[in-house]
Amino acid sequence: MANKNQDLKQNQMVTVKRVLSFIKPYRMYIWLSLVFAFLTVLTTLYAPVVTGKAIDFIIDKGAVDFNGLKPLLVRFGIVILCTAITQWLMSLCNNKVTYQVVKDIRTQVFDHLNRLPLKYVDNRQYGEVVSRVVNDVDQFSEGLLMGFTQLFTGVITILGTLVFMLSVNVKITLVVVLLTPVSLFVAAFIAKRTYKMFRLQSESRGDMTALVEEMVGNQKIVQVFGYEDDAMHRFDQVNEQLAGYSLRAIFFSSLTNPCTRFVNGLVYAGVGIVGAFSAIRGFITVGQLSCFLSYANQYTKPFNEISGVVTEVQNAIACAARVFELLDEPAEEPDAEDAKVLTRKAVEKNGSISLKHVAFSYDKEKPLIKDLNLKVKKGQRIAIVGPTGCGKSTLINLLMRFYDIDDGSIAINGDSIYKITRDSLRGNYGMVLQETWLKSGTIAENIAYGKPDASRQEIVEAAKACHADSFIKRMPEGYDTVIGEDGGNLSQGQKQLLCIARVMLEIPPMLILDEATSSIDTRTEIKVQNAFAKLMKGRTSFVVAHRLSTIKEADVILVMKDGDIIEQGNHENLLKKGGFYAKLYNSQFASS
Repeated sequence: MANKNQDLKQNQMVTVKRVLSFIKPYRMYIWLSLVFAFLTVLTTLYAPVVTGKAIDFIIDKGAVDFNGLKPLLVRFGIVILCTAITQWLMSLCNNKVTYQVVKDIRTQVFDHLNRLPLKYVDNRQYGEVVSRVVNDVDQFSEGLLMGFTQLFTGVITILGTLVFMLSVNVKITLVVVLLTPVSLFVAAFIAKRTYKMFRLQSESRGDMTALVEEMVGNQKIVQVFGYEDDAMHRFDQVNEQLAGYSLRAIFFSSLTNPCTRFVNGLVYAGVGIVGAFSAIRGFITVGQLSCFLSYANQYTKPFNEISGVVTEVQNAIACAARVFELLDEPAEEPDAEDAKVLTRKAVEKNGSISLKHVAFSYDKEKPLIKDLNLKVKKGQRIAIVGPTGCGKSTLINLLMRFYDIDDGSIAINGDSIYKITRDSLRGNYGMVLQETWLKSGTIAENIAYGKPDASRQEIVEAAKACHADSFIKRMPEGYDTVIGEDGGNLSQGQKQLLCIARVMLEIPPMLILDEATSSIDTRTEIKVQNAFAKLMKGRTSFVVAHRLSTIKEADVILVMKDGDIIEQGNHENLLKKGGFYAKLYNSQFASS
């Protein structure tokens, strides 16, 4: 248990150091904030001195020295004005630091997300990742802002008040100082118990975000299969867990106010009693006693605020730790220093691809591809078929370097793809997947996603090539119709046509079509297949298909099973062999 607490404390310190590294570029604003905090405290502490002197000018009932009071009232007004201005300037500096730090962290996190290997995203719930980028950073910024604002002024107020009290009366100041450790003990007690709860609260919040995103994003499936009750049960479990952690975190943090107020009462009572006896004996005036009581309040108040800040800072550190965990995830290995840029001209000239003794598995204990060998000549149309889970899409992932192979080699034009920059490698492929993805924006912007500088004419020609132009023209604003995330109210087939148009626009030298026409009606599919046939002419193409009727014209058909290529050849030869492909083909057309 002791080792666990020590590790937790060590992790907190590491997180704090990393937060400070983000703050470092804005240290000028930190220093300015400290200066304004000092001036704010100075003017705030000077106000009771003026008040105390003013009280001493009130001699008795009906006997007030107004001539002496007037300059003090003017001075008091100036002090209050100065306090307001310095507080405002301090807040500006603190806001600048907080929001710049949050902006830098979010920018770094988003940039890191783009450089993370695909396996990181595949192995995590999207909502949980989103929660770290959005919710945790928001919680962190709130704690950081409160920490800056109240911690600076709190510490300076404590030190400043002590100096002012010592200048008035040393004995009464000692009463205040002797009761101070009680506040420190309260703050330390609460801080130790809040960090763990806030950490668990952040994790549960991430689980809830992931669950809600999963349910909302798949609402049709949820309703079709009557999963509402199960979804509600899962939500209740996560909600109950979050409520439990939140209640415990709030319980410990809520102890701050009553505990520190109790300490404040002790200090105030101590000062009142000792000060009253001192005033009776003539050691201090009534005005000085009033000043001292005001200082006692001001001295203990920061302990109350700092204790509250400690719980917020604990929450902020817990959230920051989750964000830094994401930043610490290993990014894709950078391109080799001598990596070549694969030009389109080079691919169009040669464009051969070879795979030698390739081995790969998602789980090291469950081998998938063991010894895959393949040679593809320029302009060949390669079809990949096989049962579900045989490695068809995995092969595509390896060609695109979404995943790195465990052994063997993959080469284009004789150069290993690991000696080619990722951007230039992927830039030479055009890819249409079974799963569609569209961004929020106009239809024209979605088609031109990979070629933002495309002219309207080029966009229209690409849409016509895949027979999407007709339905686009029927849209309210045509190509300028704004669609929501993931296509809004477009049908699955219409979304698929827009994704195909996106590839048609770029006309890449190599193509990957992974069930590209699976959501399109038969009549449109025939037209799109003809368009693809023209597009694939002279281009190296990989076509993953379940409907074997769509790949009869392929130059080479690869039949995969359990990660291996068990058969290859053209359609006629494979049927003559009467092997696995023939069985697959005949099973699809048995009724005819």
